[in-house]
Parts: sequence; C-alpha cells; structure tokens
Amino acid sequence: MFHLLPTTSSKTLARSFWGFLLLLGLFSHSSVAQTTPPAADVYVDPAGVLRWQGSRQEVALFGVNYTTPFAYSYRAHNQVGNNLEQAIRQDVYHLSRLGIDAFRLHVWDVEITDTAGNLLQNEHLRLLDFLIQQLKQRQIKILLTPIAYWGNGYPEPDVNMTGFSSIYSKDQAYRNPRAIRAQENYLAQFLNHRNAYTGLLNREDPDIIAYEVCNEPRYVQPEAEVASFVRRMVTAMRSTGYRKPIFYNIAESPVVANAILDSPVDGFTFQWYPSGLVNGHSLRGNPLPFVDQYPTPYRQDPRFTRKPHLVYEFESGDILQPLMYPVMARSFRSAGFQWATQFAYDPLALAFANTEYQTHYLNLAYTPAKALSLLIAGRVFRQTSRGQQFPAYPQDSSFNNVRVSYRNGLSELNTTEEFLYTGSTTTTPRKPASLQRIAGTGSSAVATYEGTGAYFLDRLAAGVWRLEVMPDVVALHDPFATTSLRQPVTRIVWNTQPLRLALPGLGTDYTVRGLNEGNTFQGQATNGTVRLQPGVYLVAARGKKTSSFTAQTKLGSIQLGEFVAPPATTLPAR
Repeated sequence: MFHLLPTTSSKTLARSFWGFLLLLGLFSHSSVAQTTPPAADVYVDPAGVLRWQGSRQEVALFGVNYTTPFAYSYRAHNQVGNNLEQAIRQDVYHLSRLGIDAFRLHVWDVEITDTAGNLLQNEHLRLLDFLIQQLKQRQIKILLTPIAYWGNGYPEPDVNMTGFSSIYSKDQAYRNPRAIRAQENYLAQFLNHRNAYTGLLNREDPDIIAYEVCNEPRYVQPEAEVASFVRRMVTAMRSTGYRKPIFYNIAESPVVANAILDSPVDGFTFQWYPSGLVNGHSLRGNPLPFVDQYPTPYRQDPRFTRKPHLVYEFESGDILQPLMYPVMARSFRSAGFQWATQFAYDPLALAFANTEYQTHYLNLAYTPAKALSLLIAGRVFRQTSRGQQFPAYPQDSSFNNVRVSYRNGLSELNTTEEFLYTGSTTTTPRKPASLQRIAGTGSSAVATYEGTGAYFLDRLAAGVWRLEVMPDVVALHDPFATTSLRQPVTRIVWNTQPLRLALPGLGTDYTVRGLNEGNTFQGQATNGTVRLQPGVYLVAARGKKTSSFTAQTKLGSIQLGEFVAPPATTLPAR
C-alpha cells in the first residue's frame, strides 16, 4: 500500500485512472459529542482548535455542499419548471431530517461579479441570500468559499458569464495584477454584502462561521508569488472588519505548501475522493479497506498542527452502497478534522436523473439508504473524539455504537436513544424503552416495512410518536453512467404499504392520524400493522390524548406536519 495526497476534485472531474490510483491509498481520525451547537461565532484557541464562543466547546460539524442558486443547478430547475425558492425550502428541510448541521458552497463568482470584481445584485445572489436564511432557520452552520474559479457550464457549455473568472484562468488568477485587484475588490464587497432576507452583513452573520478564500487554486513555484497573493486576499478580507477564521486550501498544490503554511490564514482545507471520480458506471466490490485512514500530510509540522483543519468536500464517487460515509467520518475525526461536507447533495427536483454531477448521487428521496448512511456518519463525526484512533479493517467495522457490514450492505447506529439503519437488520436495539429516534429502510426489530423508501420515527411523549414515511424508489438505470434530464435513473412510486411497529408502550392497536397537508388519514392498527401512503402521521397508544400535537407543533428545527416528497415519476415517451 502507498499514500497519495488527496488532491482530486469533483469539479475538475478527474480521470478515472487517477481515481483508481487514489483508491489504493490509505486514509486517517478527534473530539466532542455535541448535540445542538450554540448560535455563536467561533474562534481558534492557542492549541489550534476551533471552538464556539461562549461555551468554549470544540466545533464538530458535518454536512453537505449544495449548489441550487448557481450554474447548471439553477438552469436545470428552470428547465424542469421548478420554483427555485420552493426547491431550496424542500431540500433544506430534507437536510434537517438527515441531521445536517454544516453547509459549504463555493460561490460561482463568475455569475455575480463583473470583470473588475464588482458584486452584481442579481438573481443568483438573491437566491444565495435566501438559501442562507433557510439554513439559519434549520440551525445549519455555513462555510462559504467566495471564489470558485469555475465556469458555470458543466455538464453543459458555459453560458452568460460576467465575472473575472471568465477572463482570468486559475494560472493567471494569482499572477495577473488586474486579476488580483479584481479578487481583492470582490472579497471586500462580498463580505460587506447585506443579506436581503436576514438583514445581516455576510461578515457579521454568526451562522457563517468561517470563510475559505478560494476553491482549489492551482499554483506553481516560485512560492513568493503564492505567498504574496494569499497575504493580499487575507488583507482584503480583514480590511472589512471581518475577524472570524479564514481557511485556505492546502491540498491542491503541495509544491508550494510552505507558502500556505507560512501565511496568515487561520486554518487549512482538504478533500477526499478515495474511489476516484467519473468512472462512467457504478463501482462494485468492498470499498471499506480503503477508507481506514485519512493520509494527513504535514502532521509533524507545527505550522500545520497549530491550526484547525476542515474537509471542504468528500464523496464515495460512483458508489451507491450505504457503507463509506460512516467510516470516512470516523477517519476524518481520527485525523483531527472539525468540519466535513460531502459534495454534493442532489436537489430533489433534479435527482430523478442525477444530471448535476453524474459521479455523485445523494438525495433522501431517491437514494434513501445512502442518505441514511450520511445521517449515521454525522452522528459518528460528532461522537468520535478528535484524534481518537481505531484498529485497521476489518476490526474497525464495529466502533462507537456503529456497525458497517459489506456482506449485508448495511450501516447502522445503535445507542440507548437512537436506532438508525440503512437496510433490513436483525440487530436488537440496545435499550428499546429509551429510544427517542428511529430511522431506516427495510425492516428491524421495531419496524417491519415492505416499502423501499426511508422512514423516521421521533418520540414526542410516552406512547406517542411522529412517523414520516417517504415514497418507494425503483432503480431504472445506472445513475453513474451518462445522464440526461430526458432519462430518469430512479423512479418514485407512491404505494400504500403495510407497516408493523413494535415499540415499547405502543401496543398492537395503536391509533394513527395524518399530519401533513392534505393527509386526512385516521385509523387503527390491527395486530400492530397499518397500511399507509407516504406522509407524516401521529402514532399513539390507544387511549392516549394527542390533541396538543398539531401540524404546527415544533420538533427541534422542524414542525410536526412538514413533509416533502416528489410526485410519482412520469417516464418520458419513447
């Protein structure tokens, strides 16, 4: 085995052969079991640990990238006739159901600036403002990368680009004096931009906890040019009065790593694509041995160890098995990372075809098992201590209340309060009477279900639960082959399916009533079984008074009656 620095990016769409080489690498693991992060800014302590102001707790945030306000996602939503604000609301609700508390986006500067770096007040910027507001309402923290250096086309040709990245390449961005001035101008204006929905300046918003200057820059020696550029970018940001952490990518150009390590940035960012990208088909076989350990470079260098580290992107490229995320999350914590965000969550309106980024596929409705593995991974990330070490595969397949089984195609989390599983399992919940949350696909000791979608059970009171049932999914084509909006790869089917619940204190004749809009169902289980369509339900032991629970009752960051699911897929005419 040998180690490779994980420099391949999803947006560079790395060659599949290089992706295969990355699969041969080894990979690595740190601390805080944190439930609800405080709504406060962060700081870096003298030991290089990112902490919350006020509580002084370590930061440990886990989530996704998501791109609807920009580029192909923006155009495709318009093409399928989907309202973009509604799309963002729906997707952010699903992110909250998956326990997401971290969001990262490389902003398409090419769509919101002119060539001099002036910020344009346009629809893309407005939708970014709206997305930030929606994320804040769900208590999701935000990391923004203002400079993407990307065209807006993929998987189509670039269109209608106005910004400096349309005329200056990555290679010119840090060397051309006009390009440098444009970026300084843009960074200052972006941080001073006032969100149209929150009323907050970007640099003041407590939920935008940090910035990464630019996305995957490409540098060559001499290092002096790079060092000068980084200093100027940081100075431009600090000149606005911004005082929170500034991070910088150190994974893409290791040949000039000293320039980044010596720079005035507050931390460093990495990514991980261990299975490569754009193989053109689903990958088979056992991927678990290859995510045992994240190969952190510079770990003996005090310039590196005294600053926090983030994973801005990661993915199990071209793999649909619900296995890799929990182990990757554990390996990130072992390597000391305090933030990790998958690239990229598929918008609900486009996930039927997986056209946004063909090599990635993740959506609660369309890839329910993989999405639930992300839910489990988030728990792993927050509950694993920073720097905690584990034995090598296969001894590490069971750890910290988690079991990952390639043989069974299953990831599961089993604690006294939560039982989460990506497929049918024979595992017995650790303490059934103490369960507060259940999520799964398939069947288990507490739920027998014949549908193929995900379901969630949240305990509201003794003998009273909120049940959310997603529609069935049927695979039609390989989602990692060539895709098109004219060819669905996954079909949604709204079936009525039998569900049998076996929860302590619920009994076998429990009552069920619909909660979501338009759901008028009222019924009673027979021998513990009831037939239900997708929707949200209040499930209660017979005789329990439930009138105090309404569709508007709050449960964490959601309301009991909230429900989002796509309609049944209409296949295109042939």
